[in-house]
Amino acid sequence: MRVSISRTLSKMAHSIASGAKPCKVGDKIQDIYTPALVVDLDGLYKNLELMKTSMQKFGRVNLRPHGKAHKCPEIAKLQVAHGAVGICCQTLTEAESMVAGGIKNILVSNQVIGLPKLLRLAALARDADISVCVDDEDNLRTVSQAAENCDVKLGVVVEVNVGQDRCGVEPGKAAVSLAQVAQKLSGVEFRGIQCYNGLNQHIREAGDRKNAVALVVTKTEDTLKHFKAGGIECPLVTGGGTGTYTYEAASSIFNEVQPGSYVFMDADYGRDHGSPVHDYLHTLFVLSTVQSVTSGKRVVVDAGMKAVSLDSGEPLVKSCPDVTYTCGGDEHGILHPPGNWKIEKEVDTVWPLGDRRGVAGGRLGVARAGTLRPHRQPLRLAGRCPWRQRRSRVANHGTRTWHLKFSESASDRSVKYDK
Repeated sequence: MRVSISRTLSKMAHSIASGAKPCKVGDKIQDIYTPALVVDLDGLYKNLELMKTSMQKFGRVNLRPHGKAHKCPEIAKLQVAHGAVGICCQTLTEAESMVAGGIKNILVSNQVIGLPKLLRLAALARDADISVCVDDEDNLRTVSQAAENCDVKLGVVVEVNVGQDRCGVEPGKAAVSLAQVAQKLSGVEFRGIQCYNGLNQHIREAGDRKNAVALVVTKTEDTLKHFKAGGIECPLVTGGGTGTYTYEAASSIFNEVQPGSYVFMDADYGRDHGSPVHDYLHTLFVLSTVQSVTSGKRVVVDAGMKAVSLDSGEPLVKSCPDVTYTCGGDEHGILHPPGNWKIEKEVDTVWPLGDRRGVAGGRLGVARAGTLRPHRQPLRLAGRCPWRQRRSRVANHGTRTWHLKFSESASDRSVKYDK
């Protein structure tokens, strides 16, 4: 017995020292290093199908999901396979990773500033159709310079401020003026306007969201009237998100929408009321382990502020609506009431806001409800930000991606290979 334990400890020490995977095929699921970020694969596919069905009723309105929700080319490919015309990215590094992962049509729905970055963006246009948002003439001219230097054509989309008061020119003549400049420059092609208000996405009541989008539509329609008066064709009108995309798509004004969080449906979006946003399933979870129990008072898990983001509220505890999570520091989460959990028991929490997810290891574990399985192609994450790496250590040990499936029987929670 002592020899067996000694060998086991020796193997564990060697595994950790050599930077091994958090688990291997055949391991028990409770042996996975936690906290670990995992995705319910069955739920993910259901969400993809629901979005595809949802978009069919809007005729020629295209779907361009926002890749910042997952930062994963393999998931982006699944979205394209389910009807998306391409992917949105919010940063240059996200776009680079998506192109490297095989995505061929990308809108950077943000401004990229400075010639060095724009040269990198232009280089992507050798392998993919690339567009980028602009709201400033000097930046537009630098986009043109970068495209000329790389001998490519970059699409430009004028961003219009339709209520968020963040980026974007004001509705009306300003958008037309910038489009006119783009038409005179080489290396760029004016493709349309982006009219997005992120503040509308998390308005809780469906009727209130619909009314808020009506204001967006009014400002967008006014801008299009100025384009028509100026004799400039505006082929693309893009915007919307998971909380509002059905309203933009039904407006007869928008011909493209950008929902992204629907693939994971984080806890904050889950608080929105009304269909279809409330019909999407939670699929992104942080698997954690109970490490301390104070009977009748609290349970402590090993997922603290480094494992979950807290700026959009606390995560939910899966299948336990009466249990609340509070942050206990960098490495600890506290659950109330304590229930019947015991030390070493695994706990799934629903990610608070999908866009805040960061995985220091650069891999996204994939969860499926009794067996741990390797995915055929690793789900690599794109565009990791340094400040997020500190806040999230989940999946930090992995060099391979796993499908995680929990069986009904706790005694059969083992890892099996999915051929």
